[in-house]
Amino acid sequence: MTNQTVTERSHYINGTWAPSARHFDVSNPLDDSLVARAAAGTRAEADAAVAAADQAFPGWASLTPGARQALFLRAADITERRHDDIVHLLAVETGTGRAFASYQVRLSANLMRQAASWGYLPCGDILRSDTPGRTAMVQRKPLGVVAGFTPWNGAFFLAWRTIVLPMAFGNTVVIKPSELAPVSAGLIQAEILHEAGFPAGSLNVVTHAPGEAAALSDAFFESPAVRSINFTGSDRTARILAARAGQALKRMVLELGGYNPMLVLDDADVDHAVRAVNFGAFFHQGQICMNTRKVYVAQSIHDDFVARLAERTGGLLAGDPLAEGVVVGPLINDAAVALTKSRIRDAVDQGATLVTGGTCEGRVHAPTILTHVPDTVRATQGCEETFGPLLIVEAFDDAEAAFQKAQDTPYGLSAAIMTGDAAKGLEMASRMDTGMVHVNGATMAGEASLPNGGVKDSGWGRSGHYAVEDFTELRLATLTHGAGTFPF
Repeated sequence: MTNQTVTERSHYINGTWAPSARHFDVSNPLDDSLVARAAAGTRAEADAAVAAADQAFPGWASLTPGARQALFLRAADITERRHDDIVHLLAVETGTGRAFASYQVRLSANLMRQAASWGYLPCGDILRSDTPGRTAMVQRKPLGVVAGFTPWNGAFFLAWRTIVLPMAFGNTVVIKPSELAPVSAGLIQAEILHEAGFPAGSLNVVTHAPGEAAALSDAFFESPAVRSINFTGSDRTARILAARAGQALKRMVLELGGYNPMLVLDDADVDHAVRAVNFGAFFHQGQICMNTRKVYVAQSIHDDFVARLAERTGGLLAGDPLAEGVVVGPLINDAAVALTKSRIRDAVDQGATLVTGGTCEGRVHAPTILTHVPDTVRATQGCEETFGPLLIVEAFDDAEAAFQKAQDTPYGLSAAIMTGDAAKGLEMASRMDTGMVHVNGATMAGEASLPNGGVKDSGWGRSGHYAVEDFTELRLATLTHGAGTFPF
């Protein structure tokens, strides 16, 4: 950790660790112990970061594909080498369990290795022209500076996605990590790229204290050098940012929340469906945008499904995410605990059946399953995520009616269908109004190469090499041979 102490962290601007006059405490969500003291950024530091990225852009954009490839491959190797300290960091800063933390390290390294080849993708087309003697060429060009907002959940990988996708196509990047995870959602990535030898200014990271994000956001939206805003977070915040982007005529890429349903049809493998739901609902304490929120189960298998699911869910160990065998760690803060508790209490007060869970010790909330939940309950209306370890199970008699009900939500991120009939599953999947749908899989099925993303209030834009559409622009160039002709 060059030029830094273990607990006091600086901004990363123009290839150096830039000191700050103020710092704020970053605490472990499990016990409030001190994890780091991060720099409290100001508008001046954000402006400096944008200026550094702008200055670095021509050099980064003109690097050969092979030169960028070597840098990304080196960064992937460093990421894997630092596996253990990254896993520890994610546990103490965000309450992430070992399995999810380790998965993020692997996924991040995979992303970098795949992105290392994207510079060799076709970068344009030669088009036919109706004008005699004219050759028309369409080229893909990087945008310039991309400003990213990185979240605290899935912090390590989602920060890498925010960084790597634009950079792989020749853009430079400035990121503002969540104040809840400034180290694992930005600063550790800067450490890795610094060690890998990335050019100064190609990545810049500015952190901010709680309640002080506006100054950094102002710098991003008001600078003409920033050509695109890349945001992962809530749709509520995205609406505010999108309005500003519209006023500034800046492009945006958004991955937002999801109310991700699963349909379990009467011909499904019940045990497989139970395992998929148990994983999809409670991985990372239900704090992932693709977590399963509600399961619709055929009435004929409902009781058996719920019994098996309750047994498996009740066996999940909850507590310190660094402890052996613990799957469910703490929620990120007291507000998340309060929301989860209130949603469960509201449902039970209105007649819902508490199948398992419902208890909480500190910020560690037990995985909770509810059945017979009235449609009046806020947690089952499909319009807002609880973002905690809460799953609702509902029986159905009519599969098509359940399918339509599952889609009755403003979100459209992910969905899953469990069935023994692959053709039927794919037919239903073709009608599902979501960015992702998985037949006989969990609602969470992320891979570095896949085009993850949503529709409706779940945002727009895609990951993997499909992000070329979001982080490049088309430029037409023509060459006329000979004298040419003109109308006057």
